[in-house]
Amino acid sequence: MTDRTRRDWLRVLGAAGAAGLAGCAGSDPPKPPADGAPTVPADADEVSTQFRQGLRNTGYVDATIPDAVETAWELPANRGEHSATKGSPVAAPNGQILLADDTGRVQSIAPGGSVTWATSISDATRGSHGTPAIADGRLYVGTYDGVVSSLALADGEILWQTEVGDAAAASPTYLAGELYVAVEHSPPDGSLVMMDAASGEIEWRDRRPTDHPHSTVAIDRSHGRLIFGSNDGHCYAWSFPSLEREWAYDTGGDIKLPLAISDGVAVVPSWAGTVTGLDVEDGSVLWEFETDGGETAKGSPDPIATGGVMCAPAVADGEVYVGSHDTNVYAIDLETGEKVWATPTDGWVTGNAVATNDHVLVGSYDTKLYALDRDDGSVTWSVANRGEVTSAPLVTDDGIYYAERAPEATDEAGLCYKLVASD
Repeated sequence: MTDRTRRDWLRVLGAAGAAGLAGCAGSDPPKPPADGAPTVPADADEVSTQFRQGLRNTGYVDATIPDAVETAWELPANRGEHSATKGSPVAAPNGQILLADDTGRVQSIAPGGSVTWATSISDATRGSHGTPAIADGRLYVGTYDGVVSSLALADGEILWQTEVGDAAAASPTYLAGELYVAVEHSPPDGSLVMMDAASGEIEWRDRRPTDHPHSTVAIDRSHGRLIFGSNDGHCYAWSFPSLEREWAYDTGGDIKLPLAISDGVAVVPSWAGTVTGLDVEDGSVLWEFETDGGETAKGSPDPIATGGVMCAPAVADGEVYVGSHDTNVYAIDLETGEKVWATPTDGWVTGNAVATNDHVLVGSYDTKLYALDRDDGSVTWSVANRGEVTSAPLVTDDGIYYAERAPEATDEAGLCYKLVASD
């Protein structure tokens, strides 16, 4: 069976599963029983409106992008200089596009480019770098003043705000009326909280991370695990839903971006210049992939300048897609950890990779958003912008949305863009 045939076969199965779940997309899945056994199919938790396309952070969207694109509109968004990855646009059930930016503002944007409402939720210097989670007519997002906020989707009214620590840079994960959020504390310290989504009340906290965690929580209900990474280099796992500590794995470098889970494998990016495949249940190493700059990054005082990985991986049809500070985008076999292909760009590749049916979308410090063919990594198209692209591109039926950092050494804002098919 050829790779192309295998991929098409897997997509047919995935499409059939998605069709069966379409009617349930707007409701909460039932909570698993106390023993952690799932009560719905494992793939059902991927049908959700939140960062990285679902609870397992796979970054895959069942869509096909145009062979050529042009810019339909652009709107001001980020203005800060902080080098962390910025927030990503997310599609709301009411047809709006939501974006939280580093000014501390949340905008609801119509597909035509007009701003329906804008609400300031923080005056913190770094604002928000997170992506809202959406459920039951509300959105949830954290800010760098350590506050998690809930807003009404219809008009942006602030419903509640809860201080959870010194910074809440990670995007919240929503499931069945609960929010799971990684929290930063000063001096370098961290925690994980579970919050009631209706009231904002903190219901549970674990101070297990020893340094600032930015990584969005991933939940794999079929294997009964909740997992995320921290700046202390560790990937931490709890049982789910009982939330007992299970295992920790030290990658040797900061884990800045979300890990992804697929087929029982946690795919973990690290500043050690590695992407590691871990067994979700026990944390054992299945494979370790080293970038071209990985050997230099290990133990380096400045791994960000070498081969460190600060890109959220996307996983689809048995392949991992991820970028690196060595300027490459890689495709890696999920089962073996072997390199399938590598495509160079002209800058660090940070932020978030997104996989569609035939392409990988990923931004670079060279200011371009790239669409790479999933088969061989060839460049289908690239779009030059004025700032560094680190957000996860949002692919919808009518276009591709993404945001950039503010250009350095200028007073210009970073923009949010919409791309559409061109002739």
